Amino acid sequence: MNHSNPSSRRNFIKRSGTALAGSFLIHPLAQALNLFPGLDRKMKIALVGTGVRGLSMWGREVVQAYSDRVEFVGLSDKNEGRMRLGKEYLQVTCPLYLDFDQMLREDATDVLIVTTMDSTHHEFIIKGLKAGMHVITEKPMTTDEVKVQAILDAEKVSGKQVLVTFNYRYSPHRQKLYELLQEGAIGKVTSVDFHWYLDTSHGADYFRRWHGIQAYSGSLLVHKATHHFDLLNWWLDSDPEEVFAYGSLEFYGKNGPFRSKTCRGCPHASSCDFYWDITKNEYLTKLYVDNEKYDGYLRDGCVFREEIDSFDKMAVQIRYKNKVQVSYSLTTYSPYEGYRIAFNGTEGRLEAWIKESQPWEEKNEDELVLVKNFGERSIIAVPHGLGGHGGGDTRLKDKLFLDPNQADPWRQSAGSRDGAMSCLIGIAARNSIEQGKPIQIQDLTSIPLQETGRGA
Repeated sequence: MNHSNPSSRRNFIKRSGTALAGSFLIHPLAQALNLFPGLDRKMKIALVGTGVRGLSMWGREVVQAYSDRVEFVGLSDKNEGRMRLGKEYLQVTCPLYLDFDQMLREDATDVLIVTTMDSTHHEFIIKGLKAGMHVITEKPMTTDEVKVQAILDAEKVSGKQVLVTFNYRYSPHRQKLYELLQEGAIGKVTSVDFHWYLDTSHGADYFRRWHGIQAYSGSLLVHKATHHFDLLNWWLDSDPEEVFAYGSLEFYGKNGPFRSKTCRGCPHASSCDFYWDITKNEYLTKLYVDNEKYDGYLRDGCVFREEIDSFDKMAVQIRYKNKVQVSYSLTTYSPYEGYRIAFNGTEGRLEAWIKESQPWEEKNEDELVLVKNFGERSIIAVPHGLGGHGGGDTRLKDKLFLDPNQADPWRQSAGSRDGAMSCLIGIAARNSIEQGKPIQIQDLTSIPLQETGRGA
């Protein structure tokens, strides 16, 4: 089957949706917008934030794959040049708005997509809700506990819904982990070892950008690790209860042997392993370099800038409401990229070593290893999905735009509570590092914690 063809994907989803009977969850956007087969108009979308993420995954890819289902009715950004280029890149005819509030007043919009800087997500989410729109936001939902509470309060008052784009949930091998845990393959889960490695290409790139500044990203414990914490919450089917963490900045930022403002014009270019020439990428040059004059944003900032204050190594202990204990770490300067995870249970162990860049061997599948106590060791091969993030991007967007009424047997759709609980772990970890003590999740917001799932 050709998954790249929207029509074939639609037919497959309709067939599989019929096979998966009605007790499964309905996607919240389907309920919110009443988007059922027979809808006689397109979903009207407005996008705020025309950087790479917004224009690619939530812009051009949506236009190309779902133009018969969705219509862009507005683009907004504080950078006029990026916004104009974005309209050309998306090949849409909608109006452009430097004034976001004006876009809300003028456009009849069903769904607002938020892909701005993390620290500003809450502003646009709340305004969109108040304007009567449902909101799809990039992860993390926001960057501190006060903003989390403000979003939850606004959603409750508005009667609209916030959906958070946790594409990792949709990749086949992560879904398989969920299925095995749900089936009780290792009995009750008691603890998890979860270690994520960013390589010296991807990891370093966070420190070139605004993500290296905690005021903008909430630190990588929030911006990056919220992906991982959401997976844990989803896999374990329980809420985090207590968090204790260590973290420091020991590699990037002020630790570098030399520094410049940007890679362009750097006097140390010939001797710096992290030198990166953005001008060799025509698209990034047009999008960022050519539009620096509008907002001063430098996409190729030096990874050793003194202003960098995000941690580059992190270790987090999490205790869940169902008593599962998690040991998590994130390293941002590894020679390879990927993660190791192991679930320990009363009847065995389920583990995986997933290589996402510079693999030692090329494979078209991921392997999960299941070892039973007093039993056999088995290897479970899971084919890679098509598209970004192990196939998760395509499957997530199909769910949102192709057939929102599709059944959700693995609870992959993520709402505001999921978004809150994932970023609250990172927020608690950051607070723990700053305060030197464990942080209780219950103290951060009004969300009542739930003890459910497969824990000991």
